[in-house]
Amino acid sequence: MTTDPVAPAPDRRIQTLDELTDEQARQVIGLLTDAAREDGVHAVSEQGRLQLRGGHRAGIRHFLLSRADGMLLGYAQLEDTDPVEAPAAELVVHPSHRGQGHGRALGSAVLNASGKRLRVWAHGGRSAARHLAQVLGLTLFRELRQLRRPLSPLDIPEPVLPEGVSIRTFVSGRDDTAWLAVNAAAFAHHPEQGSLTQRDLADREAESWFDPKGFFLAERDGELIGFHWTKVHAEERLGEVYVVGIRPDAQGGGLGKALTATGLRHLAAAGLPTAMLYVDADNAAAVTVYERLGFTTHGVDLMYRTES
Repeated sequence: MTTDPVAPAPDRRIQTLDELTDEQARQVIGLLTDAAREDGVHAVSEQGRLQLRGGHRAGIRHFLLSRADGMLLGYAQLEDTDPVEAPAAELVVHPSHRGQGHGRALGSAVLNASGKRLRVWAHGGRSAARHLAQVLGLTLFRELRQLRRPLSPLDIPEPVLPEGVSIRTFVSGRDDTAWLAVNAAAFAHHPEQGSLTQRDLADREAESWFDPKGFFLAERDGELIGFHWTKVHAEERLGEVYVVGIRPDAQGGGLGKALTATGLRHLAAAGLPTAMLYVDADNAAAVTVYERLGFTTHGVDLMYRTES
């Protein structure tokens, strides 16, 4: 562990850690929960929240900003696992302690730790986050849209599968390796999704929301060629098109549309009133498909980066 001095506030310190203790993780989760309740959006992504627990993870560093008495005021996570892209960061300050320079202190800490080569997420695109990015000298380069649509009435046609393709649900332990391979192939251009490992899959399977009955696999001649993994946010009564992936050699035949429709019907049958998904704003083809399925923009997440 190292402690980075942050001037000019003598009552503030930032600890940089390779892993968190159970108590530290509990405190961070409490801070994130308070912030999400205030902001209406999670400041740290699902992947980032999963990386709070389970001990050391290669390429992950945690930044705890606290007062001298130990009270946690802010948190940042830096992930340096992509062999090409700059390290990515997410950060948050407790709602009761904003406007005191803590966000800038955290941002400066992760910027320095990254070697001044950094990407930062601003979930929800809040004005304070946009201002901090400007102060840190970062520029906008990615917009991730959250789309939503009502599930009642579910006015989409019955899914039509390509010839020779069948759909079944995921079986933990049996389908892991094949799914990871298809996911990596389908998202080879998308480092966050395409780099998922067995540990990442196990993390998600251990979550209370995981339900294999909502994890649909498409097969042809006994080989996995695509999937639609749905997710239910029980408290919000919200269904999610968590991820849809098609093996490159199976794309273009309507399988993605059929899998999406299958998952939406599953979520509607569960009695959920609304479905959501995330899509990059510059992925025009995907945005068009989802808009034709009745989705409209609900919110945006913005990513900023250094110029270098």
